Amino acid sequence: MSKVKKKRIEDLTIISDLDIKFEKIIQFSGWWFLLLLAGFLGAWIFLDIVLEILDLEVTAMSYSFMIFTGTNSAISFALATKIKNNRDKKKQFFRDWLLGEFIFCMLTVFAIAAYQW
Repeated sequence: MSKVKKKRIEDLTIISDLDIKFEKIIQFSGWWFLLLLAGFLGAWIFLDIVLEILDLEVTAMSYSFMIFTGTNSAISFALATKIKNNRDKKKQFFRDWLLGEFIFCMLTVFAIAAYQW
């Protein structure tokens, strides 16, 4: 038997209820964006291809909606995962996410405006 005792390493992290709710809200927003995108594309496919009721075209508005909801869904899931792995930096991640969303929305608006022009 060895005289050296191995220390048991215990990760004592205390997770507050507020942190868990914060992560779930961000994940919920990701699922919401994903369901919006799936619903929009499902209705599009159903009405245009299956039933041939409407003749829908990909316009700047519909294209920007698809890109915006898909990207926001991915960004929300990535933020929730990043916060879950590093809870001590959640404020920094959240600020970076808000700044990134603002920049992304501004670029989307300018790209659609340039396309329409």
